[in-house]
Amino acid sequence: MNQNKPKNLKLYHSIAEIADQLNVQQSTLRYWEKEFPQIKPKTNARGVRQYRNEDVEIITLIHHLLKEKGMTLQGARRRLEENREKTAQNFAIIQRLNKLKEELLEIRKELDRIPDAEEEKKPDSL
Repeated sequence: MNQNKPKNLKLYHSIAEIADQLNVQQSTLRYWEKEFPQIKPKTNARGVRQYRNEDVEIITLIHHLLKEKGMTLQGARRRLEENREKTAQNFAIIQRLNKLKEELLEIRKELDRIPDAEEEKKPDSL
């Protein structure tokens, strides 16, 4: 069992949740469903889409390829078809590095708030 992944206990996600999470329109997600056969949300009797965690992972990867890497739809589709596992691994590494960068920047902010030891030793010159 992979202990590095956060446990998401929710089985299904709405299209609104995913659109908000990725900051895209719901229509974009519906379009991606048509373009990428890997996205297969379950629909209930009323036709409401219910995305599984696996769907969310694929959609997040597609978002990364299209919006962050600047790939075309055709290029992203080909990348997922040819080597989805390696692409997903690379994306996971990028996510971990970005999180580490954020943590380091927070540490740096905290260190900047601590007065320099040399400045504390200097007597006031008044």
